[in-house]
Amino acid sequence: MPVEGIIGRKIGMTQVYAADGRALPVTVITAGPCVVVQRKLKAKDGYSAVQVGLVEERKVKRVTKAQKGHFDKTGKGQPPCRVLREFPVADGEEINVGDKLSVAQFAPGDVIQVMGISKGKGFQGVVKRHHFRGGAATHGSMFHRAPGSIGSSAFPSRVLKGMRGAGHMGQDQVTVRNLTIVQVDAEKNTLAVKGAVPGGGGSLLVIRKAQKAGKK
Repeated sequence: MPVEGIIGRKIGMTQVYAADGRALPVTVITAGPCVVVQRKLKAKDGYSAVQVGLVEERKVKRVTKAQKGHFDKTGKGQPPCRVLREFPVADGEEINVGDKLSVAQFAPGDVIQVMGISKGKGFQGVVKRHHFRGGAATHGSMFHRAPGSIGSSAFPSRVLKGMRGAGHMGQDQVTVRNLTIVQVDAEKNTLAVKGAVPGGGGSLLVIRKAQKAGKK
């Protein structure tokens, strides 16, 4: 399949046993099935890509006229999808609207990259957010988890841009590269990936084959 990617949701983490008896920490992901909703061409749209929708069991109840018209253009009777993502493809690839994507395009040993939104931690201080060491915790220092000096008073008499400080932590787009697929279950549309991926249980993920890595 020329579309080397799929949309999925994180289920959670567990462990599986390798052939030599080692326990491997893996993340279970339900990936797809997905359907090609739109084909974008370089001559018409300026770039070559496909718009892919995640087919879920729960139906979209509230559909705007714009969404309904967008999916009606497929001419395949495809119901609207809640989640849409784009994947780049070569301009000459033969990909048609309505083509199905599944986890069958992956195999154990493939190296992939997973993109998702990290867990939100709210407003956090510098010790948790940036791993600052903090000050002494004894003899009344009163400098336990403070950031310390953030600039000089004489010059430039201001806080420079990019200074690490307290603030909102998490909920960032994170890409984890060079993850190895351990198991593929095409019947249940699940992948077992060695290691951790961003986000909590049920969060959306975009799984793509690694661009510069081969099989391990």
